[in-house]
Amino acid sequence: MDHKEPDGLSEAQVAAMRRSLTNGRGALSRRSLLRASGIGALAVGGVGALSSCGIPPAKGQGEAADSDDHSDQEKQLAFSNWTEYMDISEDEKSRPTLEAFTKRTGIKVKYTEDINDNVEFFGKIQPQLAAGQDTGRDLINVTDWLAARMIRLGYVQKLDPSLLPHAYANLSPQFRSPDWDPGRAYSYPWTGIPAVIAYNIKATGGRKVDSVTQLLDDPTLKGRVSFLTEMRDTVGLTLLDMGKDPAKVNDADYDAALNRLQKGVDKKQIRRFTGNDYTSDLDKGDIAACVAWAGDLIQLQVDNPDIRYAIPAAGYMTATDNLLVPAHARHKKNATRLIDYYYELPVAAQLAAYINYVTPVAGVGAELAKIDPALAENPLIIPDAAMAAKSHSFRSLSSTEETAYEEKFTKLIGA
Repeated sequence: MDHKEPDGLSEAQVAAMRRSLTNGRGALSRRSLLRASGIGALAVGGVGALSSCGIPPAKGQGEAADSDDHSDQEKQLAFSNWTEYMDISEDEKSRPTLEAFTKRTGIKVKYTEDINDNVEFFGKIQPQLAAGQDTGRDLINVTDWLAARMIRLGYVQKLDPSLLPHAYANLSPQFRSPDWDPGRAYSYPWTGIPAVIAYNIKATGGRKVDSVTQLLDDPTLKGRVSFLTEMRDTVGLTLLDMGKDPAKVNDADYDAALNRLQKGVDKKQIRRFTGNDYTSDLDKGDIAACVAWAGDLIQLQVDNPDIRYAIPAAGYMTATDNLLVPAHARHKKNATRLIDYYYELPVAAQLAAYINYVTPVAGVGAELAKIDPALAENPLIIPDAAMAAKSHSFRSLSSTEETAYEEKFTKLIGA
């Protein structure tokens, strides 16, 4: 696979980013809905943030040199995260899990919610990383496509496995070895982001919808079906329904999936391709069934018992947000200890109870049940073994592939 970084973004890549920011997961709050997992969210002012990705890496690909670590002398670390992606007390004056970490270890955490989208954030830190400088951050949390790029550029430090006993033992098997970081040498997931099938059982006349084949071929759903504007989710689910593995997709498979979707457009089976705006149509019943993000459904079901979801027998798509230690960070050891801390079962449960995303920590159910039994039984937060086995990820794409795939997808959806 060609991992050469582009000198600039193609028009198709920029268009995909803008779709995500305008009405896709990139436009949404952390608590209510989910963010784009494909090319990632993009602030309009951040289009140029990745344009300099063609500059040489700071070191060999994926081989960020360990900086002099000051963890033993400086009991501190700086952690950059997304907004509303960490537990907070009811009075909003403290962060219980972070404070418990400091009390136990003596390590103070400077916690900053300064990630609003992947591209904008990368634009902030890339000049320093390219120059071989400390970004002032010891731990960051970015979506899988950007994590993959940073590893390839040599902007990330390898983690010390001896400091990750809980993370190694408790990491869910479905997240253990992505193609962009085999064996999790550089990263550990913070949360999973699933794309599944949703339907309004009142709008379907009481009928279950649980496959892409139904979405595309069931005449009773004609004109009341939507797919997502996120390429990896829509094409990935279609590939799975065709018996193809998105982790091994080639050009011929990709084109076949697009042709199948195009037939759904031509015969007006598909009403439209959407970002998060499908939620209101699904809630009202104007859309009977669709491809959806799991985080939306947890929220929608609170107020509408007619909203249901299904995990296709063929499988579903999952992306991740991931913890990384940037190259030249001063407190790698401290940051690694914090990663491991969030894989301790009681801590993972406390975090999951607040953010309500798929937890990557296996065995957390009993601890979560102590906090909220309903959450512990929700497979959109803790996938059972059968659901976890059906999780799939889209393989990493080279810049050339991504440009070609996004151009074709953009034509399909008319964006």
